[in-house]
Amino acid sequence: MSEFPSKVSTHTSTPEAAGSGRTFALRTPTCDVGFLSSFIGILMIVEIVLGLLVWALIADSHYYPYPGYHWVMFVAVFCWLLTVIFLVVYLLQLHLKLRMIPWSTVFMMFNLGATILYVIAFITCAASVLPTSVKSSQEYNKRAAASFFACLVMIAYGASTFFTFMEWRGFGTNAATSQANGV
Repeated sequence: MSEFPSKVSTHTSTPEAAGSGRTFALRTPTCDVGFLSSFIGILMIVEIVLGLLVWALIADSHYYPYPGYHWVMFVAVFCWLLTVIFLVVYLLQLHLKLRMIPWSTVFMMFNLGATILYVIAFITCAASVLPTSVKSSQEYNKRAAASFFACLVMIAYGASTFFTFMEWRGFGTNAATSQANGV
């Protein structure tokens, strides 16, 4: 019992001094321009541009008396904003710094939700064009174009859902391969 105090070290140390290699300082995010040339990055740019077109075309028409277009505007603005946020997260590689969030699952679920929302918005927008405007008028053309672009955005989100699902699933790799490669 008398040997116990001599074996105990009361010296405290920081994780860097202990050799753990962990640092808790925030580093400035680096911009991954290569992400923009990846297939997912290109799809995100397409979703942002086409979503902005849907948003602008509906906003420029006299949509206030028609509740269907309120839904289309909500979907267009909501999905556009979240897509811009995800683009910034992936562009600045924040998904690598915030590892506690399962980004591949979150991104896949967002794309699935955006696809479902845009399916409903496309159907609502397309079904509301003829009853709410005179054929060949400027309002009719804006709403018809918004329906067309909503369909294209829906297809883009559907493609993003497929590719993010494949990424989430691991492109067909098995558990042993994933462990050996450190994925």
